[in-house]
Amino acid sequence: MAEMTLAAVVRSAAERLAMAGVPDPLVDAELLAGHIRGLRRGAVQAAIVRGDTVGEQEVVAFEALVTRRAAREPLQHLTGVAPFRHLELAVGPGVFVPRPETEIVVQFAIDALSNAADPAPIGVDLCTGSGAIAMAMATEVPHSRVFAVELSPDAHAWAVRNTADAENLTLVQGDLTDSLRELDGTASVVISNPPYVPDDAIPRDPEVRLFDPAMALYGGPDGLDIVRVLSTRALALLRPGGLLVIEHGELQGEAVRSLLAADGWRVPRTHPDLTHRDRATTALRP
Repeated sequence: MAEMTLAAVVRSAAERLAMAGVPDPLVDAELLAGHIRGLRRGAVQAAIVRGDTVGEQEVVAFEALVTRRAAREPLQHLTGVAPFRHLELAVGPGVFVPRPETEIVVQFAIDALSNAADPAPIGVDLCTGSGAIAMAMATEVPHSRVFAVELSPDAHAWAVRNTADAENLTLVQGDLTDSLRELDGTASVVISNPPYVPDDAIPRDPEVRLFDPAMALYGGPDGLDIVRVLSTRALALLRPGGLLVIEHGELQGEAVRSLLAADGWRVPRTHPDLTHRDRATTALRP
């Protein structure tokens, strides 16, 4: 095989990914090249500008990853990592890949913990998945005490890896309905990105439809079965005036507000994400 430039290899890969319908083909091609070479994306771009070449073994390994990405296997499964705020989380089959929109949702919880009068405020993340939300709270509000709950054994295993170094974070494998009873009445914040896709709704993106675990996606006929449980459980966990934060689908804001209001929550309010779609609802415990 003749020596090839990194630019040519990445360009060819981007064209293949574009034909496969991958949303950001050049970005993914550069990130996959970086994964193979142990470089960040900026360093890959610099290497392309310099005219760097790639060896045969690197090309073979790179093209194998591109083939899998063209089949719409999530980029994060191929690289083994997912960025989340300032974190880099380990992810793979069996755990929901954290999304950029959740980075905005967790800010509500971080702000509430930061402003809490308690010298060691308690934050609770229910349905933690990879541990992304819990780790963001624990690392960005280091004087807080964070507790995270995950039911899925597969997802819990990923969360164990991601939270291992956080001394102010406790991870529990269990059902949110009966976990952390010892914390009832003490939490300043309860946050969750629960399963909220209605059972008969088919996610548009193949990466979600084919690779995200069903347990992390589907929430009953209207998608709100887990939200109903969250509402009741969070009322018990939170101290008076404590904040509940729930991520949900863009068409579910009104239903979530109504559900929370019926349960007695104060000032339920829905917030948009950066694309101006409803993404999260907050409420205060009476």
